[in-house]
Amino acid sequence: MMILYGLITGILFGFLLQKARVIRYDKQLGALRLIDMTIVKFMLSTVLVAMVGTYLLKDLGLVKLSIKSTILGSVILGGLIFGMGWGLLGYCPGTSAGALGEGRFDAIWGIFGMLLGAALYAEAYPGMKKTVLTWGDLGKITFPQIFGLNHWIIIAIVVTGGLFLFRWFEKKNI
Repeated sequence: MMILYGLITGILFGFLLQKARVIRYDKQLGALRLIDMTIVKFMLSTVLVAMVGTYLLKDLGLVKLSIKSTILGSVILGGLIFGMGWGLLGYCPGTSAGALGEGRFDAIWGIFGMLLGAALYAEAYPGMKKTVLTWGDLGKITFPQIFGLNHWIIIAIVVTGGLFLFRWFEKKNI
C-alpha cells in the first residue's frame, strides 16, 4: 500500500510540476538568474503547505516525526554539488525527470549525472562517513526547539513571511 501512495504522490507532484511550468528550461534559468520566481513560489508554497499539514497530522497523532541529525558538512557539500549540477544543466533532479517525461531529451544528461553521482557517492561513502558526514553535527534540532517556542508560532511566522514574500514577488512582477 505504501508503494501505491508513493506512486500516486509522485504522479500528482509531476502533474503539478508540469502544470506550474516549472520544468521548463526558461523558468529554471530565470530562477537561477533571479529574474523569474515561478519556481521559488512553487516550492515555497509546497513547503508552507507541507509544514502546516505535517504538524497538523503530528498534533492529531496520525504521524510521528523522524527528525534527522543536522550535519553541516554533508549539507554544505550536498548543496554545492546540487547547485553546480542545477547551474550547469539547467534542471534540478525532479524537473529533469519531468522534462524528460515531456520529451526534452537534453534532460537525460541530468539523469545520467544523478546516476553517476549516486554511484560515486556510494563508492566514496566509506571514506566520508567518518569525515565530511560528521563535521558540524548539531544533532536532531528543529526551529521550535532552537527558539523555545510552540511549533505553531514558528509556522505562523514562516507562513506570514512567505505570504509577504509572495506579495513582494508579485509587486516586482517576478
